[in-house]
Amino acid sequence: MSRDLPQEAHSKKMLAGLLGIFLGGFGAHKFALGYTTPGVIMLLVSVLTCTALYPIMAIIGLVEGIMYLTKPDEEFYNTYVRNKKEWF
Repeated sequence: MSRDLPQEAHSKKMLAGLLGIFLGGFGAHKFALGYTTPGVIMLLVSVLTCTALYPIMAIIGLVEGIMYLTKPDEEFYNTYVRNKKEWF
């Protein structure tokens, strides 16, 4: 891990990645990264459609979770924490 990164960069990456894989359909990984609007969108789409569209949201969460976990810590931090890239 690079010296320039804050200590929580790796743990935030792990938390967001695992939440994306296991609870991504409800937008949990978005909330963990501080992305309230995308998190609410994913949650509402899943809940208001009586979970009919949950599988689509779950696939998005799974893909994003895997993307988070496979990026190096520095790239994850720069992309999702510093630059606030909300989707994919």
